[in-house]
Amino acid sequence: MSIQATQLRIGMVILMDGELYKVLERHHHTPGNLRGMVQTKLRRLSSGSLHEHRFRSVDMVEKAALDRRDMNYLFEDASGYHFMDEETYEQVALSKEDLGETVNYLTPNVKFEIEMYEGRAVGVEPPLTVELKVVKTDPRLKGATASNQNKPALLETGLTVAVPPFIEEGEVVRIDTREGAYLERVK
Repeated sequence: MSIQATQLRIGMVILMDGELYKVLERHHHTPGNLRGMVQTKLRRLSSGSLHEHRFRSVDMVEKAALDRRDMNYLFEDASGYHFMDEETYEQVALSKEDLGETVNYLTPNVKFEIEMYEGRAVGVEPPLTVELKVVKTDPRLKGATASNQNKPALLETGLTVAVPPFIEEGEVVRIDTREGAYLERVK
């Protein structure tokens, strides 16, 4: 499936010159009266090497046709992050580089969509929201009036997000995985 270069997103897998590449970074530039361009940093999945590539805004890019399978996250060890298909009990391991920012949302027994290309796991799509426990944050100030200023909170996976001042350590919060942002406190 061909898409316009401006539709590239971080984590997307594309076909270029017969090779699979994962988009690691993407910046859309429109410099003054010049034509727009999309500057990308890509990882070649066959070798792991990094490449920078500049696309014109009007360029068409071939998005790789990937099979998607729901799998539960199990655990992490020296060989990677392990996921299991509940129907076939097949397990796959992905590296930290394969996961990218998704590593911040991994908690055991949460379903993730694993992207497969020709029987090989090449990426992961997290659920839209995850629930994570707050392990460290500043205490609530007694007598402080309500305000819209947020404070940083360290979550169980190592992710730090801005949360409202009423959130305390030990509470569970819902996080939007697309933005990496606090949504609400879980009751």
